[in-house]
Order: sequence, then C-alpha cells, then structure tokens
Amino acid sequence: MLQSLETERLLLRPFTKEDAEGLFAYANNPNVGPHAGWKPHADVQESKAVLEEIFLINQVWAIIDKQSGRLIGSIGFEPDKRRPGIAAKELGYSLAEEFWGKGIMTEAAKAAITYAFEEMNLDIIAICTGPINERSARVIEKCGFKYEGTSRYCYKIYDGSVRDSRCFSLFKTEWEALR
Repeated sequence: MLQSLETERLLLRPFTKEDAEGLFAYANNPNVGPHAGWKPHADVQESKAVLEEIFLINQVWAIIDKQSGRLIGSIGFEPDKRRPGIAAKELGYSLAEEFWGKGIMTEAAKAAITYAFEEMNLDIIAICTGPINERSARVIEKCGFKYEGTSRYCYKIYDGSVRDSRCFSLFKTEWEALR
C-alpha cells in the first residue's frame, strides 16, 4: 500500500476514485499531456478511466498543493518493461501548467525517489522523456539521473506519430552518494 508523503509545499497521497474532477482540471490542458505523449482529457469520464486503468493499479500519488488544497499533478511508478526480474520501476509525472517552473516537480520527484529506494527497496529507477520536453529533462537532471541513451522511433503517442525517447536511470548507490 502506497503511503502518503509530505514535502515543504506538497502532499503526495494515493489517488482515489473521487479524484477524477481534480485530474481533469489540469489534464484537459493541451499544453500538459502532449509533452508526455498523451492527449488532453476530453471530459471527466476520460480522467476517471485513467484513474481506474492506470493510476489506481500502479503506485501513483496525487500531488496536492498544501496552500490551496488542490490536486495539481501526478507522480508515480510503473513496471520497468526494459528490466524484467530486477528491482526496478519507471518514474512518470505530470503537473498543472500554472505550477511549471517553480521547482514543484523536482520537490515531488525527490520525495518519490526517496520512498522508492527506502520503502520499495528498488535498486534502480528509470525515466524516459521525449527529445523536446526540456522541462522534464531539467527535473531528471536535478534529481541526479544519468543519461543512458536515446531509443529511436520507439514510442507511439496518442495522435499516431512515433517519437524518440531519451532514457535515464538512477541506481540506489548513486542516489545515496548524492545525499
């Protein structure tokens, strides 16, 4: 069971079925999803389906802004398809546009990474991003991930186009050295 985490500005708590409207409030923005390869949510029902089919079955937290109490993003782990049989997960996240550029995602990611290594006993965390998603790449860099390489023409996104994927990873030993 995923535990809630608290940082200076954020509460990371497990998603619930009641979070569909909060998710939709930022996931309908055409500037949010396409950077990660998913289409903006068309309605609350689509957000509800994402909750049930992805967030609730994986280890994903709702990012809550402590000041306003609003759901402003998601962060969590799913199986690392490239490392079967290894204590590995892949990190993914999204954030409401009005919170970009404020260090929010880096703050959330560092809390999630700590949880992954200390509570989930992972040996390695992977993360991938598209070649033009510089904001995500900056979060990845600030968290200490190492660049592994670019998988070319490997990620089909919602509109049918295929993107390259820049891949990064962070070993538990590397994370410990950064602390």
